[in-house]
Amino acid sequence: MFGMDRSKTQHDLIPSPEGLPPEVIVSPDTLRAQRVPPGQARTKKWPVLDASGPPKIDLERWRFRIGGLTGKEVAWNWDDFLKLPRVEVFGDFHCVTRWSRLGNLWEGVSTRELVARAGGAQPQARFVTVYGHDRGWATNLPLEDFLAEDALVAFHHDGEAISVEHGGPARLVVPRLYAWKSAKWVAGVELTEKDRPGFWEANGYHMRGDPWTEERYSY
Repeated sequence: MFGMDRSKTQHDLIPSPEGLPPEVIVSPDTLRAQRVPPGQARTKKWPVLDASGPPKIDLERWRFRIGGLTGKEVAWNWDDFLKLPRVEVFGDFHCVTRWSRLGNLWEGVSTRELVARAGGAQPQARFVTVYGHDRGWATNLPLEDFLAEDALVAFHHDGEAISVEHGGPARLVVPRLYAWKSAKWVAGVELTEKDRPGFWEANGYHMRGDPWTEERYSY
């Protein structure tokens, strides 16, 4: 599914982290002199792109779980998840299909906060598998990237609730990796010792996905 959300078209001027409140976490990539990675082009719009369209999500039944190689398994319903401490993150967003939307302001719960509330990561944990509410979809990434200071499970984007087309009610956001790692409609996270491919990785995409070294595909 590919479309375009024209309701969030940006101005020509690239949003800058200058002047943001001190509590906003600034993704390091937004401080680069060149904000657009190799092979990418800036878009001022907000493209809609996913594998098979948004799932139907009932907030009364919504759950987010975190477990695997953690101190304990924890799950939150929607109301309890919204009560967790929040952070704001200013970050760029790079899709492997070669567009970049610069200067997004996300609000949600830090991934570090979530892992801490699950009793922390066990010493042997090195990777995470992230699961979505959409038909068993999954992606994988190194634990180090998942726990980056600018990574979060977000429910607001640029001051508004994230729409279902963009992964609402909540999506993972990992600004330093290609956007397919920022799982839409996130349902849970499992910490693991070994790296396991998710949906796109099993279909030829890179196991990590660093946009600055163009880790697009595994071949």
